Amino acid sequence: MTAYRLLALNIDGTLLRSNGRLQPSTKEAIEFVKGKEVYVTLVTNRHFQSARKLAKALKLDSLLVTHGGAFISENLDKPLFEKRISEETTFNLVQVLENFNCNIRLTHERFSIGNRKKVSPNLLSKSILNTSDSMFYPVQFVDSLGDTLRDEPVSATRIDVHFKHEDEKQEAETVVKEAFDMVDIRSHLSSTSFDIVRKGVSKENGLRALASHLNIPLDQTVAIGDAEDDIGMISSAGLGVAMWNAPFEVKRAADWVTRSNNQQGVDYMVKEHFRKQQRQDFLRKIKIDQ
Repeated sequence: MTAYRLLALNIDGTLLRSNGRLQPSTKEAIEFVKGKEVYVTLVTNRHFQSARKLAKALKLDSLLVTHGGAFISENLDKPLFEKRISEETTFNLVQVLENFNCNIRLTHERFSIGNRKKVSPNLLSKSILNTSDSMFYPVQFVDSLGDTLRDEPVSATRIDVHFKHEDEKQEAETVVKEAFDMVDIRSHLSSTSFDIVRKGVSKENGLRALASHLNIPLDQTVAIGDAEDDIGMISSAGLGVAMWNAPFEVKRAADWVTRSNNQQGVDYMVKEHFRKQQRQDFLRKIKIDQ
């Protein structure tokens, strides 16, 4: 039986209920698995400060994989790993995207900046609320991102782009792919939006970087997620787990499917799979005694 040493958890749709709340039983499950000497981390598209706030609620002092894998750290000032879109490329991307009718939002670990263009009713507010920003994370909106970046350059960890129509999204996606080979586009199949990240940035590669730093083989990791961009880390982990509320493609990539996020899926999975696992120091002691 494999002894798993690293547990990686997505946040939204996995760790939290649909109402954004953290269940007490989930906190208990995290404490339970930490008692087994398992390193617990969060792997999320959220910005670092938001993920860190949740980590504190869970009593985690871990390195966190944030910004979709672009920023790995345990504090804001000394990241273990960061992979940004350069200031020049960020500016050039914005120059191209501003030719389309779209909302553009640049993400940084310390702030976010977006344009004020209203593509469709409530789209701007939805794009803010869905990221679970807190008051301590400054969010600014400007009339022209290009003009702002000319005066104050930004090296973004991610660029979120929202369109009103699918054909506009596809056209912009084609233009960016042809003109910028140093970035990756993560297109959302179920919406008229896509994200732009530096080439090679993903939750999977973020998990790989963290596991390598901790000297933990990937086959000794457990990854739990629910979204399309969780598929890579679920597939590469020693035990990949999908939430019941995940799309079919995510479930198909998983080794095991747990209950939904509204039915204590993380709690159930952790208790089922870690209850028989002994602490590492206990296993080492047995080997020494033998």
